[in-house]
Formats: sequence, structure tokens, C-alpha cells
Amino acid sequence: MGLDIKLPIGLMFTIFGVMITIYGIATSGNVELYKISLGININIWSGVFMLIFGIAMLVPALIKRKKK
Repeated sequence: MGLDIKLPIGLMFTIFGVMITIYGIATSGNVELYKISLGININIWSGVFMLIFGIAMLVPALIKRKKK
């Protein structure tokens, strides 16, 4: 069976990572929003990590798909 779950998971994490990173960049000047997280812009960091994870899932899936 050729079921490869890496492609949809990679797409989902990549899309969400881009969205959250953009939101973090857009709200980086709001000090009150990030007061509860000790001044750390958690949206940028979580978005970047989601983006890296999504790309790490997409690359092997696309390489495997290209070989077929």
C-alpha cells in the first residue's frame, strides 16, 4: 500500500507555521500581548518551529514521490 501520511502533515504544519509566524511578526510591537510569556514573542518561535517541522516532513515525502 502506498499510503504516505508525511505529505498532508507536512503541508498542514507548513501552512500553519507560515500563518503563525506572520501573526507573530505583525504583533511584535505589542508589549501587553507578550507580557504573560515573559516578553518572548512565542508566536514567532512556535511558527518557525512548525515551519521547520513541516518542511522536514515535506522534503522526504516529495523526494519519495519524485522517485516513483
